[in-house]
Amino acid sequence: MVIRKVPLEALLRAALFAAEKHRTQHRKDAGASPYINHPLAVAAVLAEHGVMDSVTLQAALLHDTVEDTDTTLAELQVAFGPAVAHVVAEVTDDKTLAKEERRRLQVESAPGLSERAKLVKLGDKICNITDVAWNPPQGWSLDRRMEYLDWTERVVAGCRGTSRALEERYDQVLADARKELAGEGGRLTGPRTAP
Repeated sequence: MVIRKVPLEALLRAALFAAEKHRTQHRKDAGASPYINHPLAVAAVLAEHGVMDSVTLQAALLHDTVEDTDTTLAELQVAFGPAVAHVVAEVTDDKTLAKEERRRLQVESAPGLSERAKLVKLGDKICNITDVAWNPPQGWSLDRRMEYLDWTERVVAGCRGTSRALEERYDQVLADARKELAGEGGRLTGPRTAP
């Protein structure tokens, strides 16, 4: 893969485009935080862990635009080029499918993703786990949150071998999240005693 240096203008254009497309959307957490915080966090996690490829970082900023807004891949191709549009296409779920089928397909397709798409997927899962553990969507039970963590592990298994730094970060966030949720379970059910 050819790594391009990060032109600031390209990243800012992608961030502005994503902000405009997600402007009316909010995350499902109790504070209904602005949706744009998520793609910004994904791009930041990638950059913090050594990803300096402009195409990958732009795709991270834009990764939910086709899936969650009226954006088309053709629109992304015109605005950001075919490489960025291709990575976004790789990480976009088909919302016409049932949720369980979309989740199954993410696990199944992860090993065949391009290196750039795997990087975006890793950053996305790191940020989602952080939210599910410490700022969960409203109405998500403890069991649902724990099941989500398990599912991300199956997706990430197909992305391994791409970035040691991101994989180590994912492993640490996952371990911390499991500890946090185990503690919540103890607080909800009372202290656990050894058999």
